[in-house]
Amino acid sequence: MKIPVLEIFGPTIQGEGMVIGRKTMFVRTAGCDYSCSWCDSKFTWDGSEKSNIQMMGPEEIWHRLTEQGGDRFGHVTISGGNPALLAHLNELVDLLHKKNIKVALETQGSKWQTWFTSIDDLTLSPKPPSSGMKTNFEILDQIIDGLRRDQKGTFSLKVVIFDQDDLKYAINLHQRYPDVEFFLQVGNDDLETMDNEKLLGQMLRQYEQLIDQVMESNVLKDVRVLPQLHTYLWGNKRGV
Repeated sequence: MKIPVLEIFGPTIQGEGMVIGRKTMFVRTAGCDYSCSWCDSKFTWDGSEKSNIQMMGPEEIWHRLTEQGGDRFGHVTISGGNPALLAHLNELVDLLHKKNIKVALETQGSKWQTWFTSIDDLTLSPKPPSSGMKTNFEILDQIIDGLRRDQKGTFSLKVVIFDQDDLKYAINLHQRYPDVEFFLQVGNDDLETMDNEKLLGQMLRQYEQLIDQVMESNVLKDVRVLPQLHTYLWGNKRGV
């Protein structure tokens, strides 16, 4: 079975979530079941780069990873779009593990795959109200129950915050799953600018505001508040 791949790049650092700062390679798959208003990778699902999708088998992906990263990596992040749409992605995960490579993956938690339990660093990132999407909590409950029961690696929840409604959503989510490691992260609401200095100043102010709000909360006690690290370093540049 082939996997629809749009980008393979790295090594670089992971800019988000539970393994922020981790040296990693990236495999970005095409296709998503969501269409978030502020998505920073719309090209994976809006058809604008349909002609750039490459259908690749696991061995082809491994060859491309080593062609680009050589022997300088021990971790691969699979992103999208939503890679959880690919039922056969376990073939790539299994191959990477055979090569002694750890695997991270992020999904919004809209679809369960049995191979989730083999992911070393699994991030569930349900989308808050500002995205325009609606969380199916019945499915998310099933996913988290399955991970609690069978997960071999680690998993966490992450919510990107743009406004007060998003923060309320995050509070409710944390109360629903209080035992799951929980991350809050500032969202980038200016995906067009190439003025990195302006973007950095804006995101630092938003990060400080989010920290202040979390410090005042009597519910968000056991959480981590993250920047979007890759944006701080490279702005809206792709492939880094």
